[in-house]
Amino acid sequence: MQQAYYQRSPFNLVRIILGLPELFDAERGDNVYSRAGRDFRAWREQGVLVQEKEPCIFAYSQRFTVPGTEVVKERRGFIALGKLHDYAEQVIFRHEQTLSKPKSDRLNLLKATQAHFGQIFMLYSDPAASVDEILYDESGPAEAEVTDEYGVLHRLWRVSDPAAIRLLTAAMDDKKLIIADGHHRYETALSYSKEFAGEDPGSTEHNPSELPQPPYPEAAVMMTFVNMDSDGLVILPTHRVVHGLERFDPVAFAAAAQEFFTVDTLGDDGASSYLELLGLQQETAFVAVTRAGAILLRSKPEAVAAALAGLPERQRQLDLSQLHSIILDRLLGLDAEKVREETNLRYLRDAGEAVDQVLRGEADVAFLTNPVSMEQLREVAFAGDVMPQKSTDFFPKLLSGLAIYALE
Repeated sequence: MQQAYYQRSPFNLVRIILGLPELFDAERGDNVYSRAGRDFRAWREQGVLVQEKEPCIFAYSQRFTVPGTEVVKERRGFIALGKLHDYAEQVIFRHEQTLSKPKSDRLNLLKATQAHFGQIFMLYSDPAASVDEILYDESGPAEAEVTDEYGVLHRLWRVSDPAAIRLLTAAMDDKKLIIADGHHRYETALSYSKEFAGEDPGSTEHNPSELPQPPYPEAAVMMTFVNMDSDGLVILPTHRVVHGLERFDPVAFAAAAQEFFTVDTLGDDGASSYLELLGLQQETAFVAVTRAGAILLRSKPEAVAAALAGLPERQRQLDLSQLHSIILDRLLGLDAEKVREETNLRYLRDAGEAVDQVLRGEADVAFLTNPVSMEQLREVAFAGDVMPQKSTDFFPKLLSGLAIYALE
């Protein structure tokens, strides 16, 4: 995709957010980050990117077909600045652990460009859909629209009427937010903002007649806000593929798993059949695919409860907590550090590709899983707990570059 975007246009955003390395790149000399900063400045000077003349937010909708079905949905939200909060303040809630490498990469890009190009995907609760009524009532033709590689139609409307923005900010004033996607970028922006926290923020009092502004540019980040009570939210499973184990014996693994799971041998029916079977299970279950065949693992509640006694009750019920703590850690020896560093682990949305990697000899075992439900995510996040890394895959992704927040 990176190569395809490069070929599409000399001004494609991939050149900034995921630039191609060059032969003589150096950590302190010319590199992907310095080129990103240079290109961003040049595009602004050349008028490729034009700053809005007045404060505004953007209504943002995505119309898509749910993968694996013929169901068409529309997810609606809006893009705006959101104030950065420490998790301890209990305004912003995370729902999963983060990985080390992405945060370092995003910090380097932020420092080089002094801008945010992608939005943090935030969920808020609004059962009455009052925010959508402010934004989408007779919204008229879209200012911009584009269809991506996955057939998703992205549409954008500029909202610059101060009265509408005041209504919106008032409606959002007491909302608690859950990070749906963008944990790494959020934590990067939060850390970066603290470097500037000593600067004089001026008065923190907000004049109701004025539109709210962050006390200093780094104190906010660009967010897309989506109502978690809407029908347009779709969470897909993220399957785990384990590779590079020194000695993996499928028969020995299946035998060891019987301490915690009921193990049933499956036929060579393919990924879609395995997912269909998983969807029928009432309790926690996984399909493990090895070169010796596929097995269905259904959890034994008492054995699992004893093994996960150190975890909070709501986490013990999560499929992925059982997969990570019992199967990956206890049975396969992949501790939290190896998982965090992605030493022997890949995450895939496509179950077919996960199975194929095993069959091609590129992996030892693939674990197919059911998706996390919105109810589970809400409970875990608001309780201050976290799920394992890559627990959720909200579909579709937000497009980067629809709006850009320049800090200077």
